[in-house]
Amino acid sequence: MNHNYEQEIRYRLLKVLSQDPNLGQRDMAKRMGISLGKVNYCVSELASKGWIKITRFKSAKKKTPYTYMLTPKGLEEKGRLTLTFLKRKLSEYEEIKKQIREFHYEVKQEGFDNPDSELSDAVKSII
Repeated sequence: MNHNYEQEIRYRLLKVLSQDPNLGQRDMAKRMGISLGKVNYCVSELASKGWIKITRFKSAKKKTPYTYMLTPKGLEEKGRLTLTFLKRKLSEYEEIKKQIREFHYEVKQEGFDNPDSELSDAVKSII
């Protein structure tokens, strides 16, 4: 599996758990748009790395059966992943801006650019 995809799943899961530690795995899967099996696998992986602590409520009938708390190690990893994710997205953004400039130049060269158009205004606001 793609390393960036795995990092993004870990980041998103840590983010979801930091926001709602009582969320069930089925709801995590819905929020993240991934399968329940993938969530289960990732939760187990995060727990084995010591990034989350799983607490099970055996006796409380009306409570969520599990709570997932980020450990200090998990909070540190979430911060590291956030920074990595941000750097990658900024790099992607710069590449997209470069492509937009190139396409805009191409459109101008072809004579299809109307300086007063919404498209031209949008391009100018980006570049």
